[in-house]
Amino acid sequence: MVATSASFIILNPFLYRFVPNSLTTTERKKKEKEKKMVYEGSESERERAINEWLPVTSNRNAKWWYSAFHNVTAMVGAGVLSLPYAMSQLGWGPGVTIMLLSWVVTLYTIWQMVEMHEMIPGKRFDRYHELGQYAFGEKLGLWIIIPQQLTVDVSSDIVYMVTGGQSLKKFHDLVCPNCKEIRQTYFIMIFASVHFVLSHLPNFNSISGVSLAAAVMSLSYSTIAWTASIGKGVQPNVDYSYKSTSNPGKVFDFLAGLGEIAFAYAGHNVVLEIQATMPSTPEKPSKGPMWKGVIVAYLIVAICYLPVAFIGYWAFGNSVNDNILLTLENPTWLIATANIFVVIHVIGSYQIFAMPVFDMMESYMVKELRFRPCLRLRLISRTLYVGK
Repeated sequence: MVATSASFIILNPFLYRFVPNSLTTTERKKKEKEKKMVYEGSESERERAINEWLPVTSNRNAKWWYSAFHNVTAMVGAGVLSLPYAMSQLGWGPGVTIMLLSWVVTLYTIWQMVEMHEMIPGKRFDRYHELGQYAFGEKLGLWIIIPQQLTVDVSSDIVYMVTGGQSLKKFHDLVCPNCKEIRQTYFIMIFASVHFVLSHLPNFNSISGVSLAAAVMSLSYSTIAWTASIGKGVQPNVDYSYKSTSNPGKVFDFLAGLGEIAFAYAGHNVVLEIQATMPSTPEKPSKGPMWKGVIVAYLIVAICYLPVAFIGYWAFGNSVNDNILLTLENPTWLIATANIFVVIHVIGSYQIFAMPVFDMMESYMVKELRFRPCLRLRLISRTLYVGK
């Protein structure tokens, strides 16, 4: 028996070599697997590490007042200056009704979103598309939500970029009427240069100072708009009738007025992302401080929107421009100040709407394309977005 075994090994040197090598290979593969797990971590650990790096979920220490000025910055855009013009397209009765109804309806819908952020125990819908995936499914939710949210966020940033350039040019022309004419394109480039710096702030909480300044500016230029309108008083031969005389023209103007009011009530597409920055426990869920901030924000929205819309229309009737600051030509220093306030405000608004876009870009590159989370990746992607 022993001889047979010995002869088997002697006659099969390949097998003698193969057995130890097979054991070595198994051990080597095991070690490589362990090494890979240490490097990459388990899926849950890797996911946690990525969320701690992404801009929406990297910092959850926000206070309720962060919610207040983030929501004011997101909602009160330059669209508030077009509300008197919207009133001229709607008329007193429909205009007042729609303005008040829009305030109530949008407050109710934002309350729904605040409640849905943690409607599943133990889970937070930190991003708009995550809520969409829960409602419509993993793939369909992405296809339904992400294109729409990107359209709103990116188009808003484009509008703010143009608005910032226009307001800068208006400020320049007012303070230096005899200076050489400068094309608006250059003012847009000046405005964009600010974002090449600010866009590299890592997360929502890091732009809180910018957002606070923007919220203060929105309240300031709105106050300038309606107080200056009171100073002007009701203009001679003011007319509150519709500009269009034909029925199709009136219908078109009415729909355009609805669109301008709807554009003014922006910001719902970043509510979940703002709430994601707040701490949450079963005893103290994030919806408490978030809702408190929303109430304060909506009171500020009412202070900004309603006086501008009603007093601006009262003073100028249907002769008001689509930007009431253009109608208010004097005093020059006051209108110049209001324009620079608009510039500061849209700087903050741009950042609020850009942050979810940055989150989507970086999430896709890290999770799907498997790029390593790093500062260089963030610098390249965000710089390309601003310079688009």
